Amino acid sequence: MQHPVSEGVLQRPLEFTLDFFGVGEHHLRAMPLSSPTAVINAAAASTNRIKLSTAVTVLSTDDPIRVFQQLATASALAPGRIELVAGRGSSTITFPLFDYDERDYDMLYASKLALLMAVNTDESPTFDGPHRNRPLRDLTIVPRPEEPLKIWLGTGGSPNSVHRAAELGLPMFLGILGGTPEYWARYGHVYRDAWAQAGHPAEKADIAVAVHGFVAESGDRARATYLDYEHRMMADGAAELGRPVPARTDRAAALGAGGMVFVGDPNEIADRILHLHGLLGHTRQILQMDVGGMPQRDFLRGIELLGTKVLPQIRAELGTP
Repeated sequence: MQHPVSEGVLQRPLEFTLDFFGVGEHHLRAMPLSSPTAVINAAAASTNRIKLSTAVTVLSTDDPIRVFQQLATASALAPGRIELVAGRGSSTITFPLFDYDERDYDMLYASKLALLMAVNTDESPTFDGPHRNRPLRDLTIVPRPEEPLKIWLGTGGSPNSVHRAAELGLPMFLGILGGTPEYWARYGHVYRDAWAQAGHPAEKADIAVAVHGFVAESGDRARATYLDYEHRMMADGAAELGRPVPARTDRAAALGAGGMVFVGDPNEIADRILHLHGLLGHTRQILQMDVGGMPQRDFLRGIELLGTKVLPQIRAELGTP
């Protein structure tokens, strides 16, 4: 596993004024980064500007107090720069791994999310959610960040999760593997409608979008390179999980202008992000480049192009600094 801190991966976005780096949680040989909070603590000590976040924490099978404590520790090293995406995971592999019952899937997530939100705002919360064997009371949760962590609700598009995020007043983090921009725009409308009905301030309704993506000088080269490595990752992961391997030709279609895999030259990527923004109004765009053992030189160059060629176009078009 390549180390994103020691091998300079984190320094590259900093050089090119990118403002976010997310670390996912996976438990497969194909994707072996199982402890994003450990990486974030290391990154917090070696950076001074970029925001750092899990993307996502599989909260259903983790301990929300420990997750909070680990990220509060990172926040002591990087005040105001640590965030958390709390999700349920794209598979149920963590349930047998950590000895949970899949039948408790939704209960575990809802209860643990409620506890995470409670400890984020109160150092001595009283909590009696169904996932705990005994109530939590008269105990102090330390360390404490200078200000509460920003918690995003991570979802792959479950309507219940969209409504839950709005009802709880949490920003929504969409993890997207397929579909079309028009399809995902509907989730933005549903989220903002539910947000308004809940009485939350409209300006707080943040939406982040994470897609697979890659930038190269040539669009054709970007597509050929990324399709190879992404398909390798998906094939290996599907084999470990006992799932059918997606057809390479089917995945190739998602790389086109109407799909949600953002691969191309800098102008193509800027146009696709701006098109999605016009439909969805999202405030953060994430591209997952490092897939399937792609050589580090390739995705580091992709990060460079994202910061020097794509981002300036987006900022100029949207009038943002």
